[in-house]
Order: sequence, then structure tokens, then C-alpha cells
Amino acid sequence: MSVTFPVCIIGVGNMGGAMAARLGQLGWEPAVYDAVRSRAESLMLFGALAPEDIAQAAIKSVATIICVVDAAQTRDVLFGPQGIAPGLPPGHIVVLCPTISPADVEAIASELGQRGVETVEAPMSGGPVRARDGSMSLMVACTDAVFARCQPLLDALSSKVFRISQRVGDGARTKLVNNLLAGINLVGAAEVMALADRMGLDLNTTLDVIEQSSGQSWIGSDRMRRAIAGDLAPRAHMTLLAKDTGLAIGAAQSVGFTGPLGEAASQVFAQAVRAGLAELDDGALLGFLRHP
Repeated sequence: MSVTFPVCIIGVGNMGGAMAARLGQLGWEPAVYDAVRSRAESLMLFGALAPEDIAQAAIKSVATIICVVDAAQTRDVLFGPQGIAPGLPPGHIVVLCPTISPADVEAIASELGQRGVETVEAPMSGGPVRARDGSMSLMVACTDAVFARCQPLLDALSSKVFRISQRVGDGARTKLVNNLLAGINLVGAAEVMALADRMGLDLNTTLDVIEQSSGQSWIGSDRMRRAIAGDLAPRAHMTLLAKDTGLAIGAAQSVGFTGPLGEAASQVFAQAVRAGLAELDDGALLGFLRHP
């Protein structure tokens, strides 16, 4: 029988909700919380619990997964007026899943450490479908001792757990490198598909060729298929890669690195957000570049 222990998840949107559903169906009975109460309640169908007082549930749990959007929300969940950190017992594990800057990760881990609370940095990649089936990537940075305690949970969440290092912040560095490449690939895919459209090519046929040829990328195929079909319901909001590529450029600047593509891709996402596409799927870049 697999090992389980009490777990909380705070933030059950697309990714957090998929993770909670997976844990629930694996018998973990995670206690879940979201600012949108109905999201938490809907996960009870999958075996999750939706307590009114998540702070009390966290106190009684071994680990709390934070799955919100950014550093400001993470800090609010932990240290804000209703933050859970003051009540967490020494030895409690906070699993940080948002994509935030390495400096923010280090600062949050330091503040938790002063309270005797452990940090596992575990940014994720792959989208809600892969989070649901356990095939998303987790980029884990924490001490070996904490990793050993948390490994049953991490293994339940994903079959692709990458042990990055013992230095918190390295998970964020790895995720930002990955997401900058994802952003570059997506902008490139949208650009060439917009070009194909201008040339009068059939977009589905063109993408068929690309998927079996040297131009293939997972994110390009995934997003462009949906965009061609006119499906812009957000699996990943445009704002996310706008945020993440911006964070990646900031991280690059902090180590004195300037590349030829990353900043250009980041600017495209920023322009799309300013054009009113923030709440659409990031595949909406195709339409944005077809009709600039």
C-alpha cells in the first residue's frame, strides 16, 4: 500500500484543481481551499475535503501545497492578514508550486525557516491534463532530508520529478529557463503559422508537416491546433507566459546575460496582453499575429 499523509492544497484553479483531483482519487483526501469556494467544493467529487478553515486543516497536515499565481499571492497566503504561516508547527512542509523569481523563493523560504517550517520548491510544467494524469514535470529543490519526507507526495503528483538541487531557488531558475524556451517556441509557432496563412496555405496541413519535421515543438502543436480550431478557452492564460518570460528576462539580467530571442518573445506576450488578450488562452497569439 502506498504511503499517504494529511495534505492541504491552497489554490485549486486549473493546475491546483487537477493535482487535487489526482490526489483525491489516489486516496490522499487532500484538504483544498480556493478564493472561489465553488472550485474547492467541486473537488469533493474526487475525494478531496473542502474545510471552511484551511488554516486549521494546514496545522493538522504534514504538508501544504501552494498553487497560486505569483509571489504576491504566495506571500498573502502565507504571511498576509489571514496567512497560514504563523500557525504552522515546526517541521511542517510548504511546497511552493508557483512560477516566481529565485529571489522571491529564497526570501519566502528564509521567512518560513525562521518559523521552523521547511520549504520544498516544486514549480511545475505540462498543463492541467498532465497534472491530472500525473505526467507533468516537477522541478524540485530542497534539502535531502525534506525531500525524503515529502517524496511519497511528490511521486503521487508526478512520474516526472526532477531533483534539481538542495538550493531553493534552483527550481525557479530551471522553470524560468524552461518557460522562456516555451515562450520563444510559442511565439515562433504563431509567427510561422501566421505566415503560412498569409501565403494562402492550409493551416492544418501545414501543422501536420511541422509536427513530423524539424520545426516541431510540443507547445507549438498544442496551442496552434486549438487556435486553428478557434478554441481559445484558457488552459493557460496569456498573462502566465507574459509573467514568466518577464521573470526569466529579469533572472537573465541578474547574471549579466542577454540573448537574441528571449526579450523579443517576452515583448510579444506583453503586447498581446495590452491588446486585450490577457484572459484568453496563449494560443491566441496566432490571431494576434495574423491581424496585428
